[in-house]
Amino acid sequence: MSDYDSMDELIKEIEKEEAAIVITKDIRKYRKPVTVISGLQDRKDLKEITKQLKTKIGTGGTFKEGQIILQGDHRETAKSLLAQMGFKEEAIEVY
Repeated sequence: MSDYDSMDELIKEIEKEEAAIVITKDIRKYRKPVTVISGLQDRKDLKEITKQLKTKIGTGGTFKEGQIILQGDHRETAKSLLAQMGFKEEAIEVY
């Protein structure tokens, strides 16, 4: 049984390195679109990442409940900016 425990730990470590960042569009109040970026909740510099995205895109937004929420539909722009910040482009999924 201890083999399984170490294997589970190994898989969790691999998943952490390959953490998938998911960028989706959502419709909120008053039928306004927002871009939701999830999968970064374990990062320590998340507030700084949020600030940089808001500044570079030129939009309002917030960091709430482990997600970055940007006003408007900025899925492709957010993906390219995250790639420029050093995140692996293969790990970023856009829906």
